[in-house]
Amino acid sequence: MPSRSSDDTHSEADDHSPERVTVLGLIADPDMPETIAAYLAESLPEELDGEWRFEVDADPVTATLKGTAEILDQTAHKCDSRGWTYAICITDLPVRSEEGPVVADIDHDRGVAVVSVPGMGGLQTRRRVHQVIRQVLDELRDDHGRDEPGQVREQRRHGLSSRAIGVLAPIRRKAVETEGSHLDVRYVTPGRRGRLRLLTGMVRTNRPWRLVFGLSRALAAAVATSAFGLSSSTIWMVGDQLNIGFKVLTTATAIAALVTWLIAAHSLWEKRGDTRSDPQLARLYNASTLLTLIIGVVVLLTILFVVNFVLAWLILPASLLTSMLGSETDIGTYLAVAWAFTTLGGIAGALGSSLETDHAVRQAAYGYRESRRRAEYQEHEQGTGDG
Repeated sequence: MPSRSSDDTHSEADDHSPERVTVLGLIADPDMPETIAAYLAESLPEELDGEWRFEVDADPVTATLKGTAEILDQTAHKCDSRGWTYAICITDLPVRSEEGPVVADIDHDRGVAVVSVPGMGGLQTRRRVHQVIRQVLDELRDDHGRDEPGQVREQRRHGLSSRAIGVLAPIRRKAVETEGSHLDVRYVTPGRRGRLRLLTGMVRTNRPWRLVFGLSRALAAAVATSAFGLSSSTIWMVGDQLNIGFKVLTTATAIAALVTWLIAAHSLWEKRGDTRSDPQLARLYNASTLLTLIIGVVVLLTILFVVNFVLAWLILPASLLTSMLGSETDIGTYLAVAWAFTTLGGIAGALGSSLETDHAVRQAAYGYRESRRRAEYQEHEQGTGDG
C-alpha cells in the first residue's frame, strides 16, 4: 500500500479540524455604551460568517482617556493581553476632526477600532451602532482595506449609505495618516448636518429623562408645592382665568427658571477659555447641556402635570369647582387647575434644586464619561483656587 505524504495527512487533518473561533472584544464605557455592547454581543454573532465569540468589558479606565489615539492604544493593549482576534471600543466621547465629527477610527495593523456613540445621532442609536460595527469588522477583516492618505472610498454596505442617512447626515470613509498614531481609516459625518447629528447624539448619551429621578430634592419641593396648590382656591381661580397665551408664557418661564438655576448653582456651563477643548467643542458641550436640562425638566413637569390632573379629578368635586369658579366644570377646568399646580411646583422645584449636591446633578444630567470629566475639572479648579 503506498504511503501518504505528510502534506496529504496535514490536509486531511485540516479538513476535519474544528472551525477557528474569531473572538471580538467589545470594550465599553460604563452606562449607555455598556448597554449597547451587551445588546450587540447578543444580536450580532448570528449575522456574521463563521464562528464568533463576543466578550464585553466595561472599562472605567478607558473612559478616562481624552482622545481616540489613546483609546486605540489602550484597546490594542487589552486585545493582546486577552488574546482577542479583534477589539472595538464603544465610547460616548464626542470626537471632532478637520473633516467633521468622527463616527469611527480604525487601526488595521493592530486589529482595533473605536466607535463614538454621539456621532451616531440621537435617533435609532442601537441600529446605527450595529451598522457601523458591521462595517468596522469588514474593514478589520479586509487585508486590502488600506488606502492612500486622503483617499475617499464610498461604502454601500450595512445601510451606511442609505438614502435616509445620505439626506440627514452622510457618513464618509477617509484614509488618514496621523503622526504618532496607527490610525489609518476614519468614518466622519461632514458639514453642518454632521455637527447637528453629533449634538443630538451627545444629548442622547446623557439620557435626559433620568433627570427626573436624579433630582430628588427638586422633585420633592415641586410635589410639596403642588400639594399646597391643590388645597388653595386662589390657585384654582388663577388657573381657570388666565388665557392660553399667558399659560404658555408662564410654563416657559418655569422651565427656564429651573434650567437656569441648575446651570448657575452647579457650574454646568463650559467656559470659553477652557483649555480642555477647542471653542467649537465647548459650544457643543454647552448646547448639549442646555438641551439635556430642557428635555429633563419638560419630562419632570409633564409627569407632575399628569399626577396633578389625576389628583384634581379624584379629590376636587365638580360641584365645588363650579361654586368657587362660577362657571360650569368640565375636563378643561381640571386641566387648567392641574396646570396651575404644576407651574407653581416647577418654580418651587427650581429653588429645591439648589439643595442638590453637584455630584447628584452631574450624575442625573450626564453620562458616565461626561459626569466624570466635569467632576475632575471641578476638583482641578478647586485645587488651583486653594493653591
